[in-house]
Amino acid sequence: MSVDHAMFELAEDTGALCWRVYRWDPWCLSFGRHEPAARRYDRARIDTEGIDCVRRPTGGRAVWHARELTYAVAGPVEPFGSLRHAYQAIHRLLAVAVTSLGAAPSLAGDRTTPGLGSGPCFDAAVGGELVLGGYKVLGSAQRRGTTALLQHGSLLLEDDQSVVRSLHRAAVAGPPPEAPLAALLGRTVGFDEAADAVLRALAAGGTPVLADGAPNEVLQGALRHYDTYQSDRWTWER
Repeated sequence: MSVDHAMFELAEDTGALCWRVYRWDPWCLSFGRHEPAARRYDRARIDTEGIDCVRRPTGGRAVWHARELTYAVAGPVEPFGSLRHAYQAIHRLLAVAVTSLGAAPSLAGDRTTPGLGSGPCFDAAVGGELVLGGYKVLGSAQRRGTTALLQHGSLLLEDDQSVVRSLHRAAVAGPPPEAPLAALLGRTVGFDEAADAVLRALAAGGTPVLADGAPNEVLQGALRHYDTYQSDRWTWER
């Protein structure tokens, strides 16, 4: 989260466009920036089971990060336009990546974004998020600054979001509205394969790729935010 926050700041300061794909170790539950997590999720159970939690710099609702791919993109608002257009543009590029994995995703239609207390992120597909066979496979959330935006998203590879529903204080009824790519394609879809597909789609669209671990000002800027995102006070402030 510190790195993604630093990407957002760089975009605000310089107009740079940055993409990042990564996975979580250990697996983690993330809350949206303004989500009332302390009221909606069972912290005592979370602590007892040793589940790691963090609060994102972007909005939206809770996501379980296990065997999935997380992307982050930060860049100037102007080329993207409205919130709706930004979501669609970013999701269209990700749809190219998912198609190369052997799927045929569609973009969810426009609809009102659910309220923060209405359940996990994957309970509904909105704003061009990716749907495959009627199931949501990618969920995203965004933050806007003065001149730049930061968008996060999770592409489900091997796991669904049942952990999030099990930790929600209110019963979340009905069949899961999401499914991982592995279940829908009938084969294993690993992180490396999915990450390569995203990087190829980026390269085809003209976005250069920085070698993993290369020193740069984003990593230096992330140091300013490390203590915040590590803090329980930040994670559970709402």
